[in-house]
Formats: sequence, C-alpha cells, structure tokens
Amino acid sequence: MITLLCLLKQELLAIKSELYSQVMKRFILYFLFIFFAFPVLVKAQFESYKDSVVQLYGVVMSADSLQGLPAVSIMVKGRNQGTMTNDQGVFSIVVLKGDQIEFTSVGYKPKLVTIPKNLDGNQQSMIQLLVQDTVYLAATIIKKYPTREEFARDFANTEVPDDQREIARRNLSDANRRALLSVYPTSGTEATNNYFKQNQRKYYSAGQLPPQNIFNPMAWAEFIKAWKRGDFKNK
Repeated sequence: MITLLCLLKQELLAIKSELYSQVMKRFILYFLFIFFAFPVLVKAQFESYKDSVVQLYGVVMSADSLQGLPAVSIMVKGRNQGTMTNDQGVFSIVVLKGDQIEFTSVGYKPKLVTIPKNLDGNQQSMIQLLVQDTVYLAATIIKKYPTREEFARDFANTEVPDDQREIARRNLSDANRRALLSVYPTSGTEATNNYFKQNQRKYYSAGQLPPQNIFNPMAWAEFIKAWKRGDFKNK
C-alpha cells in the first residue's frame, strides 16, 4: 500500500513538472513574440499616422476683389486646433487627412473645406475665396433737430404715465372699493360674520321689543357719515 502511494505521488510530481514546463515554454514564446513584434507594430502605426499628417498652407482672399484677408480664423472641426491668416491673408497649419477646416471672418460667409482622405503626399496648397455676407438693416429716419418752440410744445403735451404709487392710490380709493363691493359677492368669512351678527342682534332682544336706533346717538353719527359719503346716493 505504501509502495502504491509513493508511485502515485511520483506520478503526480512528474505530471506537475511537465505542466509547469509547458506553461513556462508558452510564456517565453509569448514574451519573445511581444518583445520582437511590438516595435514592428509601433513602427507600422507611426508610419500610418505619419502618412495621414498634412501640411496645409495657402492664402484666403475676397471673392469680389481678390485681396488677401487678414485675421481670418481657421479652425479644425472637432479639435481645439486652429490658426489665423497674416496681413496678406497667408496661413499654414498641420491637419490630418479627412479633417474639416472652417474659415470664418467678420463680414464674410463661413466656408467649410474637407481634406481628402486619399490625398497623395503630405502637403496641400489652396486658395480659399470668401464671399461677403450682406446684412440688411431696418430703415432709419433722420429728422432735423427740433426748435425751442417745438420742444416746449411737445414737452407740455407729453402724457406722463402713472407711477406705481399713483396706480395703487387710484385702485384703493373709496369710490373704487365701493364699486368693487357692489359687484363682487361676499366671501365665506364675510357671509359667516353677517350671519353671526344677525343672530346676535336677534338673541339680544329675545322675549322683548327690539331697541329702536332712532334714539341711538351712535347710529345717528354713522347715518350722518354715510350721508356725507354719498352712500345712499350711489345706491
């Protein structure tokens, strides 16, 4: 039994050693492949990127006068990259094949140019013409300077609009409030208060004759105030 276990153990060690050897061989092969192939891949990618770089140069001119336009903005769409033309309208910028170049200037219509992807070589020259952008403004009427008499007449006849304080004073006047009270119905609170006041007056004189306000000086004072305000006249 012990001999069988020893043989099994030796067999397992041999299998483990063989597997380890195979793994190490594959690791070495992969490492050698990456070590020798990586520079080739990097060089191929660099050559591909180098082939896509284009040195773009030229001049931007006005389409009607063929004069060089200074300070024209030249931007590569999708990237924060651009330049401007000099005093003679000449520019130079490094772009990639397939990029879209936008030319903009104040007073001229913008122009979008695409660099061909199948461009031969790494240099491209161009003459870009910009068309003037016409803007129509509203008509302006110019009048002579007014005389002193005309200014005094217009100043005296000018209607000055009411300010916020005057509008509030007019809206809160007694006549306006009385007109609003006669038009708008009473609210729930006012109706409830009137109902309670009627019940209070009825219960105050329950079982006896109600008091006569003809001998009440306070009622006469309220009557005189209402008469002076014109409450009965409006009604």
